[in-house]
Amino acid sequence: MGTTAKEEMVRFWDKNTKSNRPLSPHVSIYKWSLPMAMSIAHRGTGVALSMGVSLFGLAALLLPEQFPHYLAMVKSLSLGPALLYSAKFALVFPLSYHTWNGIRHLV
Repeated sequence: MGTTAKEEMVRFWDKNTKSNRPLSPHVSIYKWSLPMAMSIAHRGTGVALSMGVSLFGLAALLLPEQFPHYLAMVKSLSLGPALLYSAKFALVFPLSYHTWNGIRHLV
């Protein structure tokens, strides 16, 4: 009969404690580098884009009106140009960064 997962973990930690092996280095000893930060940002923008597309598709399926109705609703709010350009930048930056970073990676 096999051992349980709990017994295996106890055996593993007992063996490691007795052998005085060093633990794996912790994340805090690594120096941040540009490629590391770009990789993390690439993954973050990928997650944000997939969630955004999923939410937009779900909204298109579930909301009762068509897209032009909601576009007219946003236009009727009379938002200032600074807020509009900031919102446009917030929508376009993850897409452009993720695309260009992916191309950079492929090259």
